[in-house]
Amino acid sequence: MSYTTIDAILVQYDAELSAAEAHGMASGLLAINGKFSNQSWLNELLQNTPLINREHNVELIGLFDDTQDVLAHDEFEFELFLPEDEESDLVERVDALRQWCKGFLFGVGFANTATTFSVQTQEILKDVAEITKLDTDIELEDEEAENDFMELTEYLRAAVLALRDEFNK
Repeated sequence: MSYTTIDAILVQYDAELSAAEAHGMASGLLAINGKFSNQSWLNELLQNTPLINREHNVELIGLFDDTQDVLAHDEFEFELFLPEDEESDLVERVDALRQWCKGFLFGVGFANTATTFSVQTQEILKDVAEITKLDTDIELEDEEAENDFMELTEYLRAAVLALRDEFNK
């Protein structure tokens, strides 16, 4: 399943979220409630859009189900769904990372029923909110910026798994 394919489906149906935001939302929902239903996610994702055809429905549900499967296991296999390095420049990937974080925060808020969070969860959510403010005015050939991007994605992977462990005991 490719980022470009999922993003094109969402654009075709005038969804208000990119593929990165959609995956971020799924990740946030599942980190808080590992049993969240794919249909509830899809309904929220595609509200105010025309009916989606069966093939596209299967593709989107596949993204959610794959995310759910990976998060259900203890291995560190979870990956953020972002544009591939070969298909996009760093500016596009940073923008997608910002969108992923926005979707993640939405998903956490949508699935959360707790009135208070642990200190660790508060710190993680604060960090994710800060990442939504990243500046995309970066040098495309800057190796340090590329390394920073990789560190942020690794941090977010670990953060999702930490929230999953906290909320899905």
